[in-house]
Amino acid sequence: MVRDISKWLEGLNLGQYAKTFSDNDVDRDLLFELNDDDLVKLGVTSLGHRKRLFKEIEALRSRAPERPAKAHAPEEAERRQLTVMFCDLV
Repeated sequence: MVRDISKWLEGLNLGQYAKTFSDNDVDRDLLFELNDDDLVKLGVTSLGHRKRLFKEIEALRSRAPERPAKAHAPEEAERRQLTVMFCDLV
């Protein structure tokens, strides 16, 4: 998975957008949520650059491990009996 967006962009020969992504707080968690309009707003005006980014983001998505589903809370709370013994010897 991508750890550093700027290094990832430089690896794609798109390092000129690293500062823009950083200035707009686009990190690896937001990569999968970007759409074409978002990239245009970020200043990626070249259609070829946008296509290359989407292609690489899709490749990352296919390599990313599935996140495990959150465990479901039990319908009823589990009830356990507890015995406490206190002994004060003088």
